[in-house]
Amino acid sequence: MMYFSLISPIADFIDCKIAVNSLSPNYYYQGYCPQTGELLNLPRTALIEEIARGLMKYLATDERFASEGKMYGVLLVELPNGEQQVIKAFSGLLNAQSVVDGWVPPIPGRDAVALTEAETLAKLDAIKQEIITLQQLPERQHYEILSGEFEQKLQVISDRHRDCRHQRQAKRQQLCETLTGEVLTLALSELDAASRRDGIERRQLKRQRDAVLQPLQQLIAAADARIRELKQQRKALSRQLQAQMHAAYSLMNFFGQSLTLQQLLPDGLPTGTGDCCAPKLLHYAATHHLRPLAMAEFWWGQSSGDKIQGEFYEACAERCQPLMGFLLSGIRPNPPAPFPTREGGVVSPSPTKGEVIYQDEWLIAVNKPAGLLSVPGRYQDTQDSVLSRLRNLLTDGMNLIPVHRLDQETSGILLIARDRNTHYHLSQQFQQRQVQKVYDAILAGAVNKNQGVIELPLWGNPQNRPYQQVNWQYGKPSVTQFQVIAKEDEYTRVEFIPLTGRTHQLRVHAAVGLGVVILGDRLYGCTAESSRLHLHARELTFYHPQLGKTIRLQTKTPF
Repeated sequence: MMYFSLISPIADFIDCKIAVNSLSPNYYYQGYCPQTGELLNLPRTALIEEIARGLMKYLATDERFASEGKMYGVLLVELPNGEQQVIKAFSGLLNAQSVVDGWVPPIPGRDAVALTEAETLAKLDAIKQEIITLQQLPERQHYEILSGEFEQKLQVISDRHRDCRHQRQAKRQQLCETLTGEVLTLALSELDAASRRDGIERRQLKRQRDAVLQPLQQLIAAADARIRELKQQRKALSRQLQAQMHAAYSLMNFFGQSLTLQQLLPDGLPTGTGDCCAPKLLHYAATHHLRPLAMAEFWWGQSSGDKIQGEFYEACAERCQPLMGFLLSGIRPNPPAPFPTREGGVVSPSPTKGEVIYQDEWLIAVNKPAGLLSVPGRYQDTQDSVLSRLRNLLTDGMNLIPVHRLDQETSGILLIARDRNTHYHLSQQFQQRQVQKVYDAILAGAVNKNQGVIELPLWGNPQNRPYQQVNWQYGKPSVTQFQVIAKEDEYTRVEFIPLTGRTHQLRVHAAVGLGVVILGDRLYGCTAESSRLHLHARELTFYHPQLGKTIRLQTKTPF
């Protein structure tokens, strides 16, 4: 594969003979048009994800792309002649370079502040080096060593003085029982003198300690004050440079409008705004009359925080999402694909699109595709979900209430009530474990036991959400029945029946309880190449509170 041209044919990334369903979005880049208030959408489709994986294969062949972790993006565009091609971008700098052959260049404006940026970066680097020097003062280590030595000496003295004090107390009691008069007074005064000598010895050591440590403390305190001053200077310089860059960076949308970052968001933006993949790709497309069709962003290189190599990510809430409405303005909106429905019955499920498999006047059951949220997220870029699509589709959509949820990466049956009374009764069944759920999974390895029960206490560390771990002190009980269905090469197909409903229960029970992760579960350590999490909610059996009968729903496992 060759990636030296800036606009590349799809064939440079994937084998075009392989059929890929490009009409099944897994995510939408969204924003409201500043002029019309219309919600605009740009999808992340299965096709663009395959193109991104093709780019990943190329990145894996070159060590330059592994030296630092960063976001990469691809945008499928339509040329004026109708031909579809691909452009690609990286966030920030690539190996300290902003312009790299074959990649979308940075947003214009950086050149206008290049000299100021270089001077400011030099000042920031000097501040950084001074801070490091002050943090690594030899006096800090010297102080720690001497302080420890004095503490040890004081402890030795304190222990010895305590033993002497106990001995003197015992001797006082003995003297009082055996002596009287002047002899007793003289003997007790000698014991008091010994006590005073211990006190003098302790005070002398403390004075010696203070004489040695106080000059070091003063020096360290002055260094810490200087560090605080330098950090304030660094903050002010960074803000000043960022304001200059925001005033210089100019973005164009598909109406042909061009505005600076400062004009777009005069209240200020985080450092790095405009350097992410999405703005670079959309700006380039707008300025070169390329119509965006689909976009995907992924992390590549060393993992950082919650970023994992090879995983797709949404538009960042701080830097990209505030710009998305302006950037998408002027292109035809791509509304979320609705779920195909059929009143009062079951339709054949689709593993990519998601469909309503059952509905009546009281509830709806959906075959949720992998990659789609069950309910909208907290931020504007995480609004696309089963619930939001149904609310847009159905006349009574605003009355819908989800009874339970599936992980975004998990596919399968999701139950939604159409009124509060039905929701209450169905929720009670879930809470009282009266609902039977059956999941299919493929594990990335061999399982030693063919069937059994997994019981583990699961706890979600608030500092590392949504990751769940086994914790015998704080964890909540979780129980799952399992049975091996088939063994296929190095993989194992397993049926899970969860008896409780903890977050990531089946994923942890596989990884920890069985010692083999679910195929595609990067969060819990799967390294095998896979296009999705191989976990599917295949069956759901519950009592219909309005019809007074048991309903059993089934779907076909898509893997």
